[in-house]
Amino acid sequence: MTDLSEFEDIRPYSDEEAVEALQRVSRHPYLPMISKYLFPKESLDFLGSRLRRINSIDEFQAVVMVDVITAILARTSEGFTCSGMSNLKSIDGKFLAVSNHRDIVLDPALILYGMHDAGYPFAELCVGSNLLSNKLIEDLMKSNRMIKVIRGISARQMYLNSQTLSKYIRLSITSGNASIWVAQKEGRAKNGIDKTEQGLLKMFDMSGENGFEQNFLELNIVPMSISYEYEPCDSRKAREMLLSREGPYVKKPKEDLHSILTGIRQRKGHIHLTIGKPLTHEELHEAASQSGNDRYQYLRGILDQRIRRDYKLWKTNYMGYDLMNGTSDYLGVKYLPEDLEAFKAYTEHKLSKLERRLDRDALCDIFWHIYGNPVASVL
Repeated sequence: MTDLSEFEDIRPYSDEEAVEALQRVSRHPYLPMISKYLFPKESLDFLGSRLRRINSIDEFQAVVMVDVITAILARTSEGFTCSGMSNLKSIDGKFLAVSNHRDIVLDPALILYGMHDAGYPFAELCVGSNLLSNKLIEDLMKSNRMIKVIRGISARQMYLNSQTLSKYIRLSITSGNASIWVAQKEGRAKNGIDKTEQGLLKMFDMSGENGFEQNFLELNIVPMSISYEYEPCDSRKAREMLLSREGPYVKKPKEDLHSILTGIRQRKGHIHLTIGKPLTHEELHEAASQSGNDRYQYLRGILDQRIRRDYKLWKTNYMGYDLMNGTSDYLGVKYLPEDLEAFKAYTEHKLSKLERRLDRDALCDIFWHIYGNPVASVL
């Protein structure tokens, strides 16, 4: 049994802790409303009664969460598909999944859902501590194998916590305890451009003891790319980006919770997950031959290229690209005139819900860039 005592502040719940937490969740006053939304044909206590019968995290994820995600997809999507699962067969042991990040909760939930459907064990998830101000969310996330990534601390504390997180990730993978999921950057990509943070790669390397090449080789890094036909929280992202032009954007209390709920309830259209090719020994050897930060930049380039290339483009992306550029390059090729009119109407509908004082032309341009930038990223 791996000793996790030094990771007490960031580790997921144990089975015993999760059972206690799910008992608390089952009594939460919001749960009947959540249950009715997800399972409208069942009793108000349907979800609560299931939670009270759970005896382990594995059981919670396989018995409850799989049905919850299935219900969300049925209500808000046109279907969820996966490709590239065969890439995981080449990996010996556990792995570190590095993916783009478009929705706070759905990205990791759908990746776990897809992996479970393909017969792979559930992974652990790196999630920011800013989401844990709500006890209901904390209990649900930590019962879903959430590793806490501590936010909002000093640079010194951040360095020390990065060391701890790096060690936890490496120990989990090399011991065979669990695979790990982490987003390629802190926070969601709000402009439609998926970009890996160099600091993340440095964090991975901090706990290594065998040189750059071997340090990354033993993590078995797998890039993943998830795409939504209709971007989660698209109008909220456009609003935040516009307000950020006026000065630093400061989130309101419970704003992350509202984004979680919006992402869950919003129409998503089609959703696709691509499991990319793992970083190879040859690529890591070439990266190791670089000097200083160039090593991390080389790996960052590989991850960015794969995540962007593997991002499935929908007609909404091609329409966004043409609209943001004032062109019709993809008209008749990727979408029809009636599709474009429907997308313009969708844009107007989503932006009409924002404050009237906001510049509509600027909002519209940002909104279309959110959809069009994934196309521009692969040209």
